[in-house]
Amino acid sequence: MNRPTLRILVDADACPVKDEIYKVAWRHEVPATLVSNAHLRMPAHPLIDKVVVSAGFDAADDWIAEASGPATVVVTADILLADRCLKAGAVVISPTGKPFTANSIGAAVATRAIMADLRAGADGQGIGGPAPFAKTDRSRFLSALDEALAKLKRAPR
Repeated sequence: MNRPTLRILVDADACPVKDEIYKVAWRHEVPATLVSNAHLRMPAHPLIDKVVVSAGFDAADDWIAEASGPATVVVTADILLADRCLKAGAVVISPTGKPFTANSIGAAVATRAIMADLRAGADGQGIGGPAPFAKTDRSRFLSALDEALAKLKRAPR
């Protein structure tokens, strides 16, 4: 029975943890694909690949969602993309190391909608965005990605 190949898919345009993804991919010998709307610099390595999609709205998200599956770890901060990938059976982790799960995604989508409404009604005044990215986020991400790949390697597929 053929097991699907493990891989990492990265919503790469604004991803602050690309270097960490490379390190974990190399350590686990798992291919990583960076998906973006523009060309990105990345190391020349057989496990690291990139896909540059059109500049169309959600083109990168569509590519990642369609390529996701049970043997995939997706790295994204996009809650709606996370929802689509979870429905495809992927493990989804934010760049801060927070896992998106079937149990948490509904609340995350609802909160996103509420915050969008608040920002629209306040003309962007006084409603901040996410907290700045911190060293602890980077550390938590490394641990979460390492753990997710280790679990997928052990899981029957």
